[in-house]
Amino acid sequence: MTRLSGGLIDRSRSLNFTFDGRKLAGHPGDTLASALLANDVRLMGRSFKYHRPRGLIAAGSEEPNALVELRGGARQEPNTRATVAELFDGLDARSQNRIGSLRFDLLGVNDLLSPFFAAGFYYKTFMWPKAFWEKLYEPAIRRAAGLGSLSMQADPDPYDKGFLHCDLLVIGGGAAGLAAAQAAARSGARVILADEDFRLGGRLLAETHLLDDAPAAGWVSGVEEELASLPNLRIMRRTTVFGAFDHGIYGAVERVADHLPEPGDKPRQTLWRITAKRAILAAGAVERHIPFANNDRPGIMLAGAMRAFANRWAVSPAARVAIFTNNDDGHRTAIDLAAKGVDIAGVIDSRDNVTTMGSYPIFAGGVVSDAKGRLGLTKIEVTQNGRSQWIECGALGVSGGWNPNLHLASHHRGRPVWDEALQSFVPAKDGPPGLIVAGAANGQGSTAAALRSGAEAAVQALGELGITGALPDLPQAEDVVSKPHALWHVPGKGRAWVDFQNDVTVKDIKLAHQENMRPVEHLKRWTTLGMATDQGKTANVTALAIMSELTGKPIPETGTTIFRPPYSGVSLSVLGGGNTAGHFRPRRLTPTHHWAEAQGAVFVEVGPWMRAQYFPRPGETHWRQTVDREVLATREGVGICDVTTLGKVDVQGADAGEFLNRLYCNGMKTLKTGMVRYGLMLREDGIAWDDGTCARLAEDHYVVTTTTAQAGPVYRHMEFARQCLWPEMDVQLISTTDAWAQVSVAGPNARRLLERIVDEGVDISNEAFPFMACKGLTICGGLRARLFRISFSGELAYEVAVPTRYGNALMQRLIEIGADLGATPYGTEALGALRIEKGHAAGNELNGQTSPQMLGMGRMVSTKKDSIGAVMSRREGLAADTRRLVGLQPVDSAQPVLAGMHLFTDSAAQNTETDQGWITSACYSPHVGSAIGLGFLARGDERMGEVITGANPLDQQQVALRVVSPHFVDPDGGRLRD
Repeated sequence: MTRLSGGLIDRSRSLNFTFDGRKLAGHPGDTLASALLANDVRLMGRSFKYHRPRGLIAAGSEEPNALVELRGGARQEPNTRATVAELFDGLDARSQNRIGSLRFDLLGVNDLLSPFFAAGFYYKTFMWPKAFWEKLYEPAIRRAAGLGSLSMQADPDPYDKGFLHCDLLVIGGGAAGLAAAQAAARSGARVILADEDFRLGGRLLAETHLLDDAPAAGWVSGVEEELASLPNLRIMRRTTVFGAFDHGIYGAVERVADHLPEPGDKPRQTLWRITAKRAILAAGAVERHIPFANNDRPGIMLAGAMRAFANRWAVSPAARVAIFTNNDDGHRTAIDLAAKGVDIAGVIDSRDNVTTMGSYPIFAGGVVSDAKGRLGLTKIEVTQNGRSQWIECGALGVSGGWNPNLHLASHHRGRPVWDEALQSFVPAKDGPPGLIVAGAANGQGSTAAALRSGAEAAVQALGELGITGALPDLPQAEDVVSKPHALWHVPGKGRAWVDFQNDVTVKDIKLAHQENMRPVEHLKRWTTLGMATDQGKTANVTALAIMSELTGKPIPETGTTIFRPPYSGVSLSVLGGGNTAGHFRPRRLTPTHHWAEAQGAVFVEVGPWMRAQYFPRPGETHWRQTVDREVLATREGVGICDVTTLGKVDVQGADAGEFLNRLYCNGMKTLKTGMVRYGLMLREDGIAWDDGTCARLAEDHYVVTTTTAQAGPVYRHMEFARQCLWPEMDVQLISTTDAWAQVSVAGPNARRLLERIVDEGVDISNEAFPFMACKGLTICGGLRARLFRISFSGELAYEVAVPTRYGNALMQRLIEIGADLGATPYGTEALGALRIEKGHAAGNELNGQTSPQMLGMGRMVSTKKDSIGAVMSRREGLAADTRRLVGLQPVDSAQPVLAGMHLFTDSAAQNTETDQGWITSACYSPHVGSAIGLGFLARGDERMGEVITGANPLDQQQVALRVVSPHFVDPDGGRLRD
């Protein structure tokens, strides 16, 4: 079909593209769909279940049929609606869901087998025989599932996310949306106007209606120019608002570069979180079809879409068309097409009394009852007064009325309300708070009514915010509402299609009724109605009306489906907001990161942190050589490790001690100033949650440390307790994890090294600064610091804290002046080995299923005070658990010990009934000379010296282990107290 006259395309330039390898051309302003129609392509896809030939139905995001794959290679994008894909030069598009060519799809044989695929066949068939599921049914379903295909390559394009705030969000750029945005922006309010199209104007671009006796496109351009000049208004084209969430938050996807061959330096799409004080939904309406036999032939489409293609894109699906309608809107399509030279075969109007509106044949009181042309419509059967005749035409426009586009108004479970006059659902008043629906989305179908309701909605919304708004001078526009005659389907023997993509027919709905799947939710799942990419936009209301006929109940009593986000498909890439690879989650660097990097450190992710895992030196060919060296250097000289990642919380106030007393199971209120105490925090159910230290720097000032993994959760827990559990207490909290760099200095030479940096007059001798002491001091000539004498390694050890910006310099200084003392940096691997050798519990032991008794810390749960989880920790089930933390050493020192191994007595069968525990942590100990482990073992404290079996049944591994004390190094603790 050649181009028609007029349209909003740029005919001065051509854009080359391909469809299924065929070279075609269009113009700027085209969508892929309009360009395909201009090149006489009507067959664009195949249906999901029966693989029936499919062509265009709609012209917007409600299109269920024309789904294509765009681009190639890693940029391949499946399931894109041709109606919203903006044409660009070099676009490569392919049809999908086929084997073979689009015209000769081998899976079209499914259509012949349709009697076996009736509604609910999934549930009826795949239940039996049971053995068939894994070997036959599931593989077959997986092969058949989906429409398009993935490239299986990483998406190379960038994506972004952003946050916006406004007084008023206007959703939709049609007549109502533009009037609302104009009224609101003139008041000075902060306004965002979002529209999913690449041009503003909405339905105005598809009509020939005049505004103030001039084409509507001119008025749209004038308003757009004014809005673009206002600094308080942001226009967001190519932006779909896909969901309404709590607290006035709306999710939106902006297709920033989808209309370009490659994004270049732009993100391809941006995920926006828009927080709006008020919002106006002006999303227009979606036309509905009328099912009749074989109504899915390529070339049968919605009449409003046919009119849009003619007026906006200057193209018709055929040279000779017919219209089937139950309202005046179908006649508008016939008039507009006839004015552009398209031959109108006739207007079939189901109403008996129809006034002639144009010079074309009218079949009053008639219906279309059948159609022919498998790959493209050739003729339709018209039944009138009991008599039928065939009329030749290449396309048929169907108009069954309009459904308000009220999806977002239902996202808070607001159920639509039936409007008998409009024969459609309109939004309820209990939708998302702060959302006002205007225009055709609220049943205001005429242009004048849409303009007026949009402006009034803006004034109302602003008034609720205390902003004075005024109605703008609105243009004169048509104000005729076309009320449809109730016709939901044409009875007949052939299959009449309701949901085109999922191949749901009127017969399927009748079968669902017969099988008692009558509630809306059951109907949807039994037939797969509305589960397609269009989410039932063109099918749901029609299906409800048909079920209403079958049950004999009015449509409102039959039930209504409600909608959920997203309004239309959203890619997983943009939902991730570009958080892939190194950006998958925020990556935090320690203060000494760049220094460690320069030393050749190997890094590991520890939660959000990148921590030095070990520091290899020349000649070391295996990571364990490095780790063994670092462990021995710490035991024999002095090791230095960045422990900044430990959570740090400042707790201050007159009630700080009592507050901590209630959080920790052991006593903190009695802690003396200048001292540190180890603390264990329990969950409310009595399970050990986190351990750390509590240092009292002053009478009303404590510093709490937590494990790296629980830094955030523990702080949130403390804030919850402060604000909700005990709001009467005088206590303030602040997380200082990022404010202080903290370095561990451990080993026999630790004190000698620190004496070289503490300022004159500071005594850190064993007598003046004993184990578990703390103080504020200055180092390196006046630098403010904090010193804690605590040990994670079992050696004489300290932790030095300085303001974060000095952390890197402190590390360099310690290594430099401690060279003669053997100062050695060590990473997380050595840190883990040191703590396992000493028997310190860490994250592997505090895994959410261990009690204080299991950890050997039962006595720490004070009975003299109450604390969170204390009472529950004593309940019978936990108290009866005999598993205890033990050390495990292989009988054969050459054998490995693996974390995760289960523990069994030597002769027992290895199953869940004989399982006696598991290994939580394991490493190679250069001090012991073999692999060692920590684990929980039933009656472990009574079984020292016993040989048991550690088993890994998955890999058929087992090793003989001797139960020993968890304290492999210095069990009496003499070293750390020297």
